[in-house]
Formats: sequence, structure tokens, C-alpha cells
Amino acid sequence: MATRIRIQDLTYPELDIYAREREAQLKFRPAHQPGIFIAESPIVIERALDAGYQPISLLMEDAHFDKQGRKIIERCGDIPVYTAPFEVLTGITGFQLTRGMLCAMYRGNQPFIEEVCMGARRIAVLENVVNPTNVGAIFRSAAALNMDAVLLTPACSDPLYRRAIRVSMGTVFQVPWTFLPDGEQYVEYLRHLDFKTAAMALSDDSVSIDHPSLRQEERLAIVLGTEGEGLAKSTIEQCDYTVKIPMSHGVDSLNVAAASAVVFWELGKEK
Repeated sequence: MATRIRIQDLTYPELDIYAREREAQLKFRPAHQPGIFIAESPIVIERALDAGYQPISLLMEDAHFDKQGRKIIERCGDIPVYTAPFEVLTGITGFQLTRGMLCAMYRGNQPFIEEVCMGARRIAVLENVVNPTNVGAIFRSAAALNMDAVLLTPACSDPLYRRAIRVSMGTVFQVPWTFLPDGEQYVEYLRHLDFKTAAMALSDDSVSIDHPSLRQEERLAIVLGTEGEGLAKSTIEQCDYTVKIPMSHGVDSLNVAAASAVVFWELGKEK
């Protein structure tokens, strides 16, 4: 049974993970400690629990302990549950956005690429997408619009960073994902897994996202590039297709998160 601990301030050392430690400190613990992430809001915490992540502690408003938090507390076993008045919890930047509940959880091991892609028909590949808001938004679109998995290059923002989780509404726990190896030629690697690759880029030989050949591919990896610069030239040259979204009013491109929603909708449809 969870242990309730009422607090009146955020100076408890046990609350460092919520109030003071940075994302990198949570992710890269000492060698004998596993990495940690923070899930915010009841719906996000429940999705993380559904995905099998192990909770460490909960931090919530007093009012939630016997109401909205009860179901979650019952699922978390024997862990500390820190509760405080709302005015105390506002000492954590952005707490107003969490709907009054936070949960620290262990990260777990990253799955292998083959495991993530097993049986997948459509996957998204993110190349150097560094903004956690964009990563979270892409995951939400991937979950909603029939992407079976997401792969990320090592330079991408971590999907388990607090902002990415929040923006994704917890869909980072619903779509299988993992990081690609550092320095690998990942397009060739995907080809060995029987994926055709579609680079989202503007070039003279781009085809429209509604090109019939794209819909006919049995397994297709949709490759999206970093904010501003887009995909590396070498990536575009290696891909089987270069794909563009038709534009109007003189607009040349969309934000990568917005573009992902458009292309996932079109290419995620069943044949």
C-alpha cells in the first residue's frame, strides 16, 4: 500500500527529481542507478503504467489523494505519495500544466530496432529533430494516424523528456520506438529490413504525397528532418523516394510536426 507523506515545501531531498534535477541528470544517473523520467497528469501517468513503466513516487495536490489520484495510487503499489496544497506545488515551474499530478518512473531498457519494426507496415524516422515539442507532437500524430513505430537518430530530443511526453499526451508510451545506432547509415539498414524509404524534402525530383506508388509499398519508412535545415543531402540521395506536400499561397514548407500529420494521414491509409 502506498505511503502518504504530506509536505509543506519542496525542500525535501526526495523531491529533487521533481523540482531541481534537470532532464540530463534524470536520464544519465550514476552507473548503479537506472534513468528516470517524469510523467505529468493522470492520463499520461495511466498510459505509462499501461505500458509497463515502473513508478518510483507520486507528487500531487492534497485534493487528488482521495479523488482523481485514488485509481492511480492503487496501481502503483508500495511507493511514497507526496501531497501538498496547490500553492506549494506551484513552486515547480509549469506545475499548473500538470493537472495536479506528477509521477517519477524508471526508464527501462531501449528495445532493439528489429523488435520495434516487427510486423510494422508504416514507420516514421526522425533525423536530428531537436525540439522536444516537435518530437511530442510527431508522436501524437503517429499514434493517431496509423504509424506502427518511430525511430530516432541519436541527435533527436528524447521522447521521454518531460515536455515531449506532455505534448504527446502520453502517446510516447503507446507507439513502439527506439533510437538508431550512432554513426550508422540507417537508410541502408532499413532497406535490409525490407522497408522502402520516403524522404520528406523539396527537390526537383520530388513526388507528391498522393503518388500511387507510395500507397502500394508494403513497408514504407517516412523520413523527416530537423527543424529549418531539413534532411541531410546524403539521406535524401539514399532514399527510394523524395516526397513533398503540395503548397499554396507561396508557402514553401510546413513545420516538421505539422508536415508529419499531413504525410501520416495520407500514407498511413490502408491500400
